[in-house]
Amino acid sequence: MNYTELDVWKSTRMLVKEVYVLSASFPNEEMYALTNQIRRCAVSIPSNIAEGLGRRTNKETIHFLFVSKGSIYELETQLFLAFDLNYISKVEFEKILEQIIICKKLLNGFINYFKSKK
Repeated sequence: MNYTELDVWKSTRMLVKEVYVLSASFPNEEMYALTNQIRRCAVSIPSNIAEGLGRRTNKETIHFLFVSKGSIYELETQLFLAFDLNYISKVEFEKILEQIIICKKLLNGFINYFKSKK
């Protein structure tokens, strides 16, 4: 299975791009704080999908998919904080949350697929 062809990986990769674009407007004093944390967290999502698929067993793959799932929830929380701090507008916030919901659904479906293969 080539991870680069998977909708879940493609969608989470696009989420990373949107996070980078969105966080570019954060205040400079956040560069090594919230901006950095949000970006690292976003990058972790497709990265763990790829790493999981590179593993030898379904158990290992599922583990990394759950790490990815944890990262998407962490990202969501950090974006709520960015919204609370007025770093992003309501429109931007709602748009990125829609993308997160789509990615969560794809990731949950992928996890369920691997669980069914046990």
